[in-house]
Amino acid sequence: MNHADIGVFGGSGFYSLLEDVREVKVDTPYGPPSDSVFLATVNNRRVAFLPRHGRHHTIPPHMINYRANVWAMRSLGCRAIISPCAAGSLQKHVAPEHFVVCDQFVDRTSGRKDTFYDGPIVTHVSPADMYSPILRKLAVETIREHGITCHETGTVVVIQGPRFSTKSESKWFHDQGWEVINMTQYPEAYLCHELGMGVVNISLITDYDSGVHAGAEAVNATDVLEVFSKNAERIKKVVLDLIGKIPEDLSSVSSVEALAYTRGDAHAAKPEDIRLFQILD
Repeated sequence: MNHADIGVFGGSGFYSLLEDVREVKVDTPYGPPSDSVFLATVNNRRVAFLPRHGRHHTIPPHMINYRANVWAMRSLGCRAIISPCAAGSLQKHVAPEHFVVCDQFVDRTSGRKDTFYDGPIVTHVSPADMYSPILRKLAVETIREHGITCHETGTVVVIQGPRFSTKSESKWFHDQGWEVINMTQYPEAYLCHELGMGVVNISLITDYDSGVHAGAEAVNATDVLEVFSKNAERIKKVVLDLIGKIPEDLSSVSSVEALAYTRGDAHAAKPEDIRLFQILD
């Protein structure tokens, strides 16, 4: 019973109205996850929901135990992860209430535990094309079916938090051409990638970051929550519909192939050779 194929990092809004939701606690080698995992059936698929900030949103971005959260999902059997998040815009054409399905990230965090490979096995998993192309395509289709303006690519710059950016920082990010700013996509998405799970991000734009554009006010938490509440019902419907479109053969969306050349030599590393897969499988 404690099994899921697809995982969703999101709050109670995603599962509160579902039937037969089962709450399970998962122990991990990295300490406790942000909360219990909530298991349910959506469109005939077993899905695990985990609120990354805790069910009452009590854990700030820089204090989330990302490794525990991701490990918990993988230990339940998840091979695909949907990772929606609130985000700011760095470009004028990406407006509040738009959705962005990101395909790249830039890490500006510090001090976060961001790998499962602390030794004795040393390996390097490339994040060059980290977000699953198949999941991204399905997400874009689903978002547009709901009449929501969707940007099918975008780079998310991930800042440490909990503070927002200064105007100078926002201008720097804007001038680089990056579209989205957020506090949780790294290392969450990359850790999913390390464990061979396909991952897709849907960024819900709530504001123009730090008033980086003329005529836009600097971001504040009240404004973010107001716009996010408008998006809450829309993203819930999108995620639940997206789950039903994910292929039954999850090997087509997983990122296990990213582990193929991780030893620094010409020999492909097999999952059974890697400590994490020995434990989880």
